[in-house]
Amino acid sequence: MEMIWVLLLVFGIFSNLRSVESRKARILESFEYTAISCRAHSASITDYGGVGDGVTLNTKAFQDAVNELSQFGSDGGAQLFVPQGKWLTGSFNLTSHFTLYLHKDAVLLGSQDVNGWPVIDPLPSYGRGRDAVGGRYISLIFGTNLTDVVVTGDNGTIDGQGALWWQRFHSKKLKYTRPYLIEIMHSNNIQISNLTLVNSPSWNVHPVYSSNILVQGITIIAPVTSPNTDGINPDSCTNTRIEDCYIVSGDDCVAVKSGWDEYGISYGMPTKQLIIRRLTCISPYSATIALGSEMSGGIQDVRAEDIVAVNTESGVRIKTAVGRGGYVKDIYVRGMALHTMKWAFWMTGNYGSHADTHYDPNALPVIQGVNYRDVVAENVSMAGRLEGISGAPFTGICISNVTIGMAKKAKKVPWTCTNIEGITSNVSPPPCGLLPDQGPEKIGMCDFPQETLAIDTVEFQRCSYTGVSMMYV
Repeated sequence: MEMIWVLLLVFGIFSNLRSVESRKARILESFEYTAISCRAHSASITDYGGVGDGVTLNTKAFQDAVNELSQFGSDGGAQLFVPQGKWLTGSFNLTSHFTLYLHKDAVLLGSQDVNGWPVIDPLPSYGRGRDAVGGRYISLIFGTNLTDVVVTGDNGTIDGQGALWWQRFHSKKLKYTRPYLIEIMHSNNIQISNLTLVNSPSWNVHPVYSSNILVQGITIIAPVTSPNTDGINPDSCTNTRIEDCYIVSGDDCVAVKSGWDEYGISYGMPTKQLIIRRLTCISPYSATIALGSEMSGGIQDVRAEDIVAVNTESGVRIKTAVGRGGYVKDIYVRGMALHTMKWAFWMTGNYGSHADTHYDPNALPVIQGVNYRDVVAENVSMAGRLEGISGAPFTGICISNVTIGMAKKAKKVPWTCTNIEGITSNVSPPPCGLLPDQGPEKIGMCDFPQETLAIDTVEFQRCSYTGVSMMYV
């Protein structure tokens, strides 16, 4: 009899422990944030059965929430709150007039079930996937043909759990191109801000065929050896502002694109009116800012300033090739601080990689009007490697007020220049003969536009959320 009571007592203790471990609490959440639009309606992912235990798959909960909240698009819009917890999910689509907000201790975890990721068509300006000839896995957070969308938080985290995808890439086991963390297509008035993005399967933030885009206060972290984990890739976009971002990645921190070879030429949608400011980059094998290599739709009017790079392969790199067509024009960079670089400036017209064998060998890219000024660099292996295309030289290059401290084991020749034309002023070490010095009185000669772009006039609103969420305690 005593043994029975002991067993009952033990059973009761463990039952109580389990109930404590799984007990839910109703937490009142209230906070404010800034956004391009505030919303009249609010909900929490827990209202749709979301479970933030890091194990339960929440794809259906997220999609059900977005689908239901989409009904408020014409009635002041809606915001979906993701509270503290680890929220495992596959891809879900956003809707217009919608805000997704992540609590500072919320983590979205990308599903590890490759078969659970839908496959979509290649981008028409690329003609194929970048990892494989066929389609591509849809991005974790995806939207197309949208207007007025905000993805933000109190520095909450989106973790793509990309190691699985990197392994499949290296072992050549991918049937389709890897997913990105956030991709917005054919859309207008987009804000992506105040988030931490880690371990993306491939690119992190990819606005494409879109306009009026704000990317602010984003921290992006991936192993520096991870393949193609570009930070932010504005692609065939107009009126974009990227600012106050910190990026550690295995590829370019910001890569400006507009389509690939004959597909990009045919689609004909450039990236233009792009602002990049207060960017900090660490990427030992890639560029701080890359223009291309997929630039066949054209890139024009890029303004970058207040840029810091540490242990990064190059400061600004223009990547193109015969067959790309298109253009890179009116590029303005000022105020760069570079520390431990392979190249401060790098332009190449022989990047190579093509979508297929059908590109036009007579499609020569036009590179002109590239301005660099007010740059300080230290511990640099080579000041500049500037290689244009025979018969299609890169022209209108202007470099002024630049001081580059060479590394102890720097290249014997600090600059190499072929098929380029331009001028310089107050540049140390002295550049190659194709960039003649105009004298100290021309120190401010390289342009930087004074007129304001429309994306810089966007006004933010003070928004709020008040609601009750269910949490495990």
